[in-house]
Amino acid sequence: MSITKAADLAFVRFSAPDLDVMETFLADFGMTRAARSDEALAMKGIGGAPALHVTQKGEPGFAGLAFLLPDEASLGALADHAGVPVQTLGVPGNPKGVRLTDPNGFSVEALVWAKTNAEAPPAHAPINSARGRPRRNEVSRVAGGPARVVRLGHCVINVRDFRESEAWYKEHFGLITSDEIDLAPGQALGAFLRCDRGTMPVDHHTLFLVGTGEPKFNHAAFEVVDFDDLMTGHSHLKAKGYAHEWGVGRHILGSQVFDYWRDPWGHAVEHWTDGDLFDAASGSRHATLAELMGTQWGPDAPPTMA
Repeated sequence: MSITKAADLAFVRFSAPDLDVMETFLADFGMTRAARSDEALAMKGIGGAPALHVTQKGEPGFAGLAFLLPDEASLGALADHAGVPVQTLGVPGNPKGVRLTDPNGFSVEALVWAKTNAEAPPAHAPINSARGRPRRNEVSRVAGGPARVVRLGHCVINVRDFRESEAWYKEHFGLITSDEIDLAPGQALGAFLRCDRGTMPVDHHTLFLVGTGEPKFNHAAFEVVDFDDLMTGHSHLKAKGYAHEWGVGRHILGSQVFDYWRDPWGHAVEHWTDGDLFDAASGSRHATLAELMGTQWGPDAPPTMA
């Protein structure tokens, strides 16, 4: 039995020595400023969450992740179990939350957060294909510039002991295994975990734990509006001279169209669109390392993504 059932991820935290440089990169990546001080920067997307990416001024590094809880009763239950206070977390919206530490030393926050007004995605002309040609007497045009980040979809972290971390996150946040990655029969590398929202379909994974033996940030993935938006963002980031990591391609596990970049301090961040959705009844399966690292189309994974 889990203590709570997380509804989604809320945001990821980083530290960086230059908030101006981080803000410029994240604006080119497709976010806008939510709040800024001399010591902290919060950036948001168009999906209505008050923030998706929070940076504290300091030495560059990953500072943690935050889960969204469905209600204050869940927050209270988690606080009581962990023996920690409910407090405001100092991010836009002044949400109530708790701060925990996972078995790898990662900071994990949990909060109840009201969404602000979401922006409507830009209109898109109907797509003509062999399945149908609904666009008639109308041209298709896509505006240039950054992609439009909608929401934070998932975070991937390397962990010391996969089974220990899996048990901790499932106990605290009620996550469900979508695909467990087998190195050999009975030998798991890690697993893609999704939220349990009953009959409501959710992303194939919200958290991916990789048992490398060394705790380390792997990447954070942000959903964009659609394929054209992803490709527009790709062109924009390339023109700006940012470091491209992997893509464009379509994953096997989760099925997302993906495009990975590095921020100015080397943290991998992903644009994605068109991912799989599963409800709680869809269960779990086992998958191979080849499926994990393979693509349905697109370039092979670079060694840096392993």
